[in-house]
Amino acid sequence: MEVLFDILYAAGAVLLLILGLLGCVVPVIPGPALSYAALLLLLPSRFAPSLGVCVWFGIGCAAVLVLDTIVPALGAKKFRCSRWGVAGCIIGTVIGMFFGLLGLVLGPFVGAVLGEIIAGKNFLESMRGGFGAFLGFLSGVLLKVVYCAVCAGWCIYAFCEVMFDV
Repeated sequence: MEVLFDILYAAGAVLLLILGLLGCVVPVIPGPALSYAALLLLLPSRFAPSLGVCVWFGIGCAAVLVLDTIVPALGAKKFRCSRWGVAGCIIGTVIGMFFGLLGLVLGPFVGAVLGEIIAGKNFLESMRGGFGAFLGFLSGVLLKVVYCAVCAGWCIYAFCEVMFDV
């Protein structure tokens, strides 16, 4: 009976990991949180992570979620956006979350461009700031993918360790 529950926990964890990776690009699915939930789901099984692993992955999940919000603004700042452009990028990111994938991709860009225009910059300078915000958005997606892949890698390692007595 214990083996059956281990299989169910593992299947649930695999499902959460797949959803987590999907959530890296689909805005309504919280990818890193689902990948972390996959690790926590394994706690009552033979594949259980240690407390230290749970804590470190939890800290990593929180860091990724925070960084995913501010990285577009950092990208905009790197491309010499004004404070208005950075604020517009952050506002655009938050508003873009409500408009699906297209809103999430275009929100930081449009917000930074509008912020730069409000700051009195010309259109070309405003577009440069928007491009920086877009690169920041892509960096945030990459960060989420890396976190979810590391979670998946840890789970695969745990499965192999138990199943093959590595």
